[in-house]
Amino acid sequence: MTNPTPLHSRHRTVLPDWLALYYDRPIELTHGEGRHVWDADGNRYLDFFGGILTTMTAHALPEVTKAVSEQAGRIIHSSTLYLNRPMIELAERIAALSGIPDARVFFTTSGTEANDAALLLATTYRRSNQILAMRNSYHGRSFSTVGITGNRGWSPTSLSPLQTYYVHGAVRTRGPFAALDDAAFTAAAVADLEDVLGQARGGVAALIAEPVQGVGGFTSPPDGLYGAFREVLNRHGILWISDEVQTGWGRTGDNFWGWQAHARSGPPDMLTFAKGIGNGMSIGGVVARAEVMNCLDANSISTFGGSPVTMAAGLANLAYLLDHDLQGNARRVGGLLLERLRALAAASPAVREVRGRGLMAGLELTEPGTDRADPQAAAAVLEAARAGGLLIGKGGGHDTSVLRIAPPLSLTVAEAEEGAEILGQALRSIE
Repeated sequence: MTNPTPLHSRHRTVLPDWLALYYDRPIELTHGEGRHVWDADGNRYLDFFGGILTTMTAHALPEVTKAVSEQAGRIIHSSTLYLNRPMIELAERIAALSGIPDARVFFTTSGTEANDAALLLATTYRRSNQILAMRNSYHGRSFSTVGITGNRGWSPTSLSPLQTYYVHGAVRTRGPFAALDDAAFTAAAVADLEDVLGQARGGVAALIAEPVQGVGGFTSPPDGLYGAFREVLNRHGILWISDEVQTGWGRTGDNFWGWQAHARSGPPDMLTFAKGIGNGMSIGGVVARAEVMNCLDANSISTFGGSPVTMAAGLANLAYLLDHDLQGNARRVGGLLLERLRALAAASPAVREVRGRGLMAGLELTEPGTDRADPQAAAAVLEAARAGGLLIGKGGGHDTSVLRIAPPLSLTVAEAEEGAEILGQALRSIE
């Protein structure tokens, strides 16, 4: 029998108060196709957020649903205690694509768990619990990853098993270095890193950094900054972890991985991934140099990491992405979309900045004529966009005042134009 109580009321009764929901009247999404989704009332939306950058190729992609169905008909679960052909095949493909020499891959079920595993590897390998992280960062919701998150809106406790030092550089247009040109900005951030290391006691284990900060509002440093950091890290034996949970798989257009914009000193020691590779299935993981990955001296398994069904989805999704050059599409259509967004910004006094690359764009809203964040305006635009048939996200710094745009990588030119038009109407509605 169907429960007549409204779904939102049932949600509030049995789920945590801190489990965020979008919109004054939250919506239930019932199905999707391509770049569109439908809610329980039959409303159709152009999806520019993809379940938080997770529906990477398309909703209900036939190649992925077929792979999931076929694998589920054979065997759904076995754990890592047994040989798992889909897991090995996906690991081989990711290791080859990673750019990390002699790479090993460990699968998890989420980006949080992937970053947690990377921290375990780094601290074990280096025999240190000291971690460098970037200001304004976000790395997950577990106890260890919350402890290295530099965004207070997503860090509910100061308790941590790690000692974290926060470094400047990930936010280009705010903070004490904002007025500098790119070269001077990078030099100042490197000097700050050197200063922070001078304050650390003993050997720091690793720097973890998002090439483009996701929850932080799609902020990023000048290209090459993490390469310059790497030169300092190498002198101290400190590992570099590139958190590619949101930037991986070609979303930024110019590169397959976000770290490749900072590659002058070579690849990271580890990269973490999740979200888009499963196109909605729960896949995360760590890629690391063999000597780092193999540093654990205790037994370990994963019950759900590397599930045959999720690995089959990942293989099919990755094959589709590569076969259809979705990275190239992200570069081409993303470039067009960014042009349209910048034109909207020029006409809107509420937009302080448009930033991003590929199909990963952010619009920062401030009180007109100031640099003060305006989270109320961001919330109003989010609502107005939804009313117009467009789903977008929010994020950013101390206040949630950045509109986050990250549609599936198969977005068409017509859909980019349509989404920009709806967003323009939403911005005009708050003037």
